[in-house]
Amino acid sequence: MEYTLTLPKTQTEMTIRELLENEWLVPRKVRHFLRVRKGVRLNGEVAMLHQVIRAGDQITLSLEESDYAFKPVILGDASQVEVLFEDEHLIIVNKPGGIKTHPNQPDETTTLLNHLAAYLAPKQQQPFVVHRLDKETSGAILFAKNPFVLPILGRLLEQKLIYRRYQAVVHGRLKQDLTIRKKIGRDRHDRRKRVIDPKGGQMAITHVQVAKIGTQTTQIYCVLETGRTHQIRVHLASLGHPLVGDPLYQTKKADRLMLHAYEMHFLHPFTKEQMAVKALPGLWSL
Repeated sequence: MEYTLTLPKTQTEMTIRELLENEWLVPRKVRHFLRVRKGVRLNGEVAMLHQVIRAGDQITLSLEESDYAFKPVILGDASQVEVLFEDEHLIIVNKPGGIKTHPNQPDETTTLLNHLAAYLAPKQQQPFVVHRLDKETSGAILFAKNPFVLPILGRLLEQKLIYRRYQAVVHGRLKQDLTIRKKIGRDRHDRRKRVIDPKGGQMAITHVQVAKIGTQTTQIYCVLETGRTHQIRVHLASLGHPLVGDPLYQTKKADRLMLHAYEMHFLHPFTKEQMAVKALPGLWSL
C-alpha cells in the first residue's frame, strides 16, 4: 500500500515524526516499520523522520498489508451502493433504510458494508466502519477506504468535528425548538432497546428544530452532541413524540422508520477542504 499526500497550505512546520504521530495517528508499530524500511519519501526523496515538513510538500508512505490487521469482508451487491462523495481515502454513501450498517456474524452478506466491499473490490480497496446508522435509519454514512485514514476519521468523530443533521417525523404536534438532555441506558428487559436512565445511563444531548407542524405529526431536524444508540428515537419517545414507524418505541404501523441522516459536514483530514454532503431527496420527498 502506498499513499502520496500533498500537504495543504494551512500545514504548520513540524517533523515527519510529529506529523505521523500527532496528526495522522499512525501507530507506533507502523512508524517503526516506516523508519526501518525507509518507507517515507519527502518530495520524492527517501526521508528521515526528524526532517521538517512544510505546506505544499509531498509525503509518500509505503506500507505493508501486514502492518494493519483487518479481516476481509464478504462481498455483497455493488449495485446497492449510492455514492454521495468518494476520493482516494474515504467514501460517503446514502444508506437505504432496512439494512444493517455492518455484519454481526462473519457469514452475513447483505449489510451495507458487504455491498460497499463489492463496490470497492475492483479498485482493490476495502471499506472500514467509522460510525453506524440503525438498521431502520437511512441517509449519509461515512466509511474509510483504507486503515491508514480510519483512526483520523475516528478522532474527528470523537471530538465532535463531524456535524450530522437528521430529518425525522414524530407523532403529535411538537410546537417549538428544544434541546433534550437525558441519560440513556440499556433496557434490562429487552436487549434491543434503550431507556431513559437518570442514574446509570450515559448523558445524551439532542438539539431539535421544528420544520413543519401537521395535524397529527411534526417534521423536525435533529443534531446530536452525543452518539448514543437509538438516541433520537429514545429522546423523542420520552417526550411523548415517538418517531413515526419506529418498531421499538411506538405501536402504530407505518411503512418505515421516519429517520434520515440528511447531511454531514467536516474538514477533510488531508486536503483541509470543508466537506458538505446531503443525502437527497430526504424524508420530505419520500
